Amino acid sequence: MNLNMLSTCQIKGWPDYLIFLLLDMKRIMIMFLFFMGTLQASAQNNDKILILNLLEDQRQAWNKGDIVEYMQGYLKSDSLLFVGKNGPKYGWDNTLANYKRGYPDQKAMGFLSFDITEVRLISADHAFVLGAWHLKREKDEPKGFFTLILKKINGEWKVIADHSS
Repeated sequence: MNLNMLSTCQIKGWPDYLIFLLLDMKRIMIMFLFFMGTLQASAQNNDKILILNLLEDQRQAWNKGDIVEYMQGYLKSDSLLFVGKNGPKYGWDNTLANYKRGYPDQKAMGFLSFDITEVRLISADHAFVLGAWHLKREKDEPKGFFTLILKKINGEWKVIADHSS
């Protein structure tokens, strides 16, 4: 075998090797993207579960008659927005005071239940929740709907805006 034949074989085999490498890289990239997509879907499901747990904690606190514990689901900030029948109000302290005025005791608070229609992640650290609320009290059963905007702060979801009607 002369040197010309050897160099011709190596040159001839080189494009085949490149094609093999590129195909292999393509397979690796597809597997990587699939894996990342699976991780992202898992993280989104985990965030949705955390949000639903937050709402359940609030519901249980309400049903114990503990408005302060209920309020722990809200961002403790002057920028917290609550929109109710009297229009928009800002601030965690204002929201707490309004709840205490509207629901001065366990009897007024009644038994709260939620019907969550949708939990949608808007971004990695923001979510939208749509649902219905229902109070069962001795003399009446008020009900309505709510939309929430939540923000993930230091790994913890908090309500930053609540529109309840």
